[in-house]
Amino acid sequence: MPRLASHSFAVSAGGLRILVDTGNGKQRANPAWHELRTEYPERLAEAGFPPDSVDLVVLTHLHTDHVGRNTREVDGAWVPTFPAARYLTSRVEREFWAGHPMDEPRRQMFRDSVLPIEEHGLLDLVDVAEGGTVIAPGVRLIPTPGHTPGQVAVQLDSGGRSALITGDCVHHPVQVAHPEITSCVDIDPALAERTRRALLAGLAGSPTLVLGSHFPAPTVGHVLADGAGLRFG
Repeated sequence: MPRLASHSFAVSAGGLRILVDTGNGKQRANPAWHELRTEYPERLAEAGFPPDSVDLVVLTHLHTDHVGRNTREVDGAWVPTFPAARYLTSRVEREFWAGHPMDEPRRQMFRDSVLPIEEHGLLDLVDVAEGGTVIAPGVRLIPTPGHTPGQVAVQLDSGGRSALITGDCVHHPVQVAHPEITSCVDIDPALAERTRRALLAGLAGSPTLVLGSHFPAPTVGHVLADGAGLRFG
């Protein structure tokens, strides 16, 4: 059984302090995500990203384990954890969930982690072009549909070097060698596989660092040719 991790990424680009996804830390029906005590705010502050300093929060998609620390509870109300930031996700993603039937755990997640951001006027929806959309200097959203309809990966470019945050297009390094392996929570598994194959083909043999949003250690590596296939290393 492959083990997964959950990562949030802090990036400085174009004078902006940017977070990619915010993990989870609330009461959840899934015991794997329930009340995770990870000292996330303290770790961000130690890294030079105290909550009040964050300018932009990029949400690769609107799943519980990627949006859970968007907000914090104050006097019984959910308020933005990063009050000076704009929160950003793709328009396709938000509009999909607006019309999608949800069970109670997912409705709860939207009530405590997504709707308060909208109510505070902080959520921006981005139309992500097929070839990607630049949202800040050196930061580009890449459409990676399948896991969810509007999911994005995040490409980072600086000084001639590049990195890519996968989101849930690739959940685990084993999928680099076996892209046919899909997640039980992929909304469109066939599309997720096609998207994953295309993304990995573009990364194969390139110097682009791959940062897996759910990769256990080592979280960062490259997509390498391995005979007729690929591997992560």
